Amino acid sequence: MPRPTDAGRRRHHVPSAAERDWLLRCYVLRATDSLAAAVVMYAVPLLVLTLTHSPGWAGLAFLLEWVPRLAAIAGAGPIIDRHSPRVAVLATSLLRAGAALATMVGLAAGAGPWLVLLFGVTAGMLGEAAFLANEAVGAEASRRAGERAHRVQSVLTGTDQAALLIGPMIGGLLLLAGPALLLAAVAILSTVTATVAASVRTHRPHLHIVSDPIARHPLASLATGMGTLRRTPALAWLVGALACVNLASGLLQVSAPVTVTRTLHHSSAAVGAVWSIAAALSLAAVALAHRAIDRWGLLTVGTASAAAMCTATLASALAPTLTLYAAAVGLLMAGEGAVTVVLRTARARLIPERAFAATLATTVLLVLAPLPLAGLLVALWPAGHLPLLVAVTGLAASAGTFACFRGLRAHRAAWANTDDSEQLLKAA
Repeated sequence: MPRPTDAGRRRHHVPSAAERDWLLRCYVLRATDSLAAAVVMYAVPLLVLTLTHSPGWAGLAFLLEWVPRLAAIAGAGPIIDRHSPRVAVLATSLLRAGAALATMVGLAAGAGPWLVLLFGVTAGMLGEAAFLANEAVGAEASRRAGERAHRVQSVLTGTDQAALLIGPMIGGLLLLAGPALLLAAVAILSTVTATVAASVRTHRPHLHIVSDPIARHPLASLATGMGTLRRTPALAWLVGALACVNLASGLLQVSAPVTVTRTLHHSSAAVGAVWSIAAALSLAAVALAHRAIDRWGLLTVGTASAAAMCTATLASALAPTLTLYAAAVGLLMAGEGAVTVVLRTARARLIPERAFAATLATTVLLVLAPLPLAGLLVALWPAGHLPLLVAVTGLAASAGTFACFRGLRAHRAAWANTDDSEQLLKAA
């Protein structure tokens, strides 16, 4: 009987107890950080809409919230490269906990609603930096997992989707008791995240990613990332696909409260129900994504999921009832969840390890840029014609996603950078 090759042994490598424990800590780290970010992301815009009762202000608040986040991403990459992802998660979590406690004190002293908005911007910036660092940790886990990389990314994406499911419910319940309890929960979750981040070092002290000194400045870091994109066409197509997906989902996220309350004539409580159902369907799709990828391959699953998103976007714009609208949003979020597993797996393989965080920062910046654009569109567009905006923008985003997947398929040889390269090429 022939002996297994080194590549075969690596592909079927069984992780040790220490490796499993380290991976579990990475999952817990991702879970607590994502939950804290989700609570902030959904609670702050809800407060703005409740205080102003204006769709225009809601869109503007979404725009103002995301612009500083993008700036934080641009500056976070060089810092993560210099100090390691673990240190970045630790620092951002402690700062977010401090910001939550300071906001609690300010509100108790009689500060106005502007303080809540300021906290939302601050926590959003810290959350994006922490997300970038967690993505770097997840990419390290994917590289070590070999052919099981998509399973790791499935768990990480499922963790994010679970946070999006639980976060709005927690935020809504805590807001019933007042902002203080909400802020206390954010501070506690951030403290737990910092504690777990500190403990990860004992199992994997070499998470530090080395970078060139020129990439340590934000502008130089962005230039480094853009250079990587130019040299890696598959990565550029990947970034384009993620950006198109975010444009469609971001537009629905910011327009859903207006559509449900103004067009479909339901209460604001129905908005939370729609997103909870959508998050549950997305979580289920993420849980099944790795099995589908095992059977049909990354690009096949990604293309099918993009098709589902295209159908769902049009259906959401034409839905005459809340039930059909919720079903459309749920289908879109399920498709987005599966697409995210595919694209994150590809991104972890395509970005070179050297200067990883700086390149990742550039890609994340480009991927998230459509979110403030979605807020700007809703702020400027007449509220009575939002379904038309959703339909037109959704069609454009879907067409862009399909074009990017065609580009990915054309450059599928770039995916063959793991031990199971033959299987990857067959799957593609």
